[in-house]
Amino acid sequence: MAQLTARLRDMSHEHVYETILHWQGSTGAGYEAYDRAHEIALPPGEDRLDASADQAFRGDPGRTNPEQLFLAAASSCQMLSFLAIAARSGVDVLAYEDRATAVMPEDRRPVWVKAITLRPRIVVAEGTNLDRVLRIVEKGHEECYIANSVRTEITIVPVIEVAETVTPPR
Repeated sequence: MAQLTARLRDMSHEHVYETILHWQGSTGAGYEAYDRAHEIALPPGEDRLDASADQAFRGDPGRTNPEQLFLAAASSCQMLSFLAIAARSGVDVLAYEDRATAVMPEDRRPVWVKAITLRPRIVVAEGTNLDRVLRIVEKGHEECYIANSVRTEITIVPVIEVAETVTPPR
């Protein structure tokens, strides 16, 4: 009990995140004319993203858009939550790949990302209990900070594979 209390105390501080967004141009010529290109910095790292609106909203299709960033955040958070639980549980995960999708219908106002589907392909070591891995996927979703922060429905459709043991040639 003392360990749990200490762990909760250690987790009781507030995490603060920062981004710096920069856009420059003119909206004086109206909606059709202004440039949607902008830069997003992600301190404390030096990474910068060149972003724009979705092409459907007159953005540059060669740049990342906010909807993609939202989807990437959900996918990344699910993976990181899953891997943390698997590692603490002694489950040997060898690979994780997600081909995620988000749906944003424009027929309702306000427009919002209605659904996200995560499709992780998870490779585990031989001898791993696959039912246990599925439970960890569910637990990862329950603990995912992004999933807990949004109203968007997030569905996870995992495919779990067992790595084949390679027998060395004689």
